[in-house]
Amino acid sequence: MNLNEWYEKGLTPEQYMDSLDYHKDNFLHIYENFQLPADDEFFNQLKEKNLRVVALAEVWCGHCMLNVPVLLKLAEKTDMGVRILPRDQHLELMDQYLTNGKRVIPIFIFIDENGEQAAKWGPITESTKAFVNELKKDVPPKEDPGYDEKFKVMIKKVAEAFRENPDFWSNSYEDMKKTLSDAK
Repeated sequence: MNLNEWYEKGLTPEQYMDSLDYHKDNFLHIYENFQLPADDEFFNQLKEKNLRVVALAEVWCGHCMLNVPVLLKLAEKTDMGVRILPRDQHLELMDQYLTNGKRVIPIFIFIDENGEQAAKWGPITESTKAFVNELKKDVPPKEDPGYDEKFKVMIKKVAEAFRENPDFWSNSYEDMKKTLSDAK
C-alpha cells in the first residue's frame, strides 16, 4: 500500500480528538494553549510544498498527547491535511518506521502530492527524551514487584510536565520545523 492509500485510511483530526479518553484534558489543554511563533516565512515555504501528514499515534500515548496538538496547530496554519492512523491497528505501516527496533509513537510521515515521503518526524525531541529518561531512572525493572506503582507515578509526572511546561510544546514545534525545513 502506498502512502496516499494510508492517508485515505486515516482518521481526521476531529475523529481522533473525539476518540480521546485518558489524555483528553491534557491534549485539549495543549491544543488550546499552544501558540505558533511568528514564522511567516517558514509557514509560506511549507504551504508551497503542499504536504500532507500520515500520523501514527494512539489516544493513550503521552508523547502523542504532547506532539499531535503541536502538529495540528502547524497543519492548520499551513493548510496541511492530516490523517491519523492508530498504531496498533496499522502495524504493517508502523513496522516500516521503527525507532531502535521498537514501535515508538508518534511518527509523522509528511508526504507530497504524489504520496512520496518528503520527511519523517518523531517520536520525540532529544530534550523530551532526556527528561523522560531521567524520570525512568526511578522505575525498577518490569519484573520488580514495585514496577507498576513506580511506572504509574512516572507517567503521571510526565503527563503533568507535558501539560504544564510550554517549553516542551515549543521544543516539539522547533524540531518539526527543522525537519520540515529540510524536506524536499
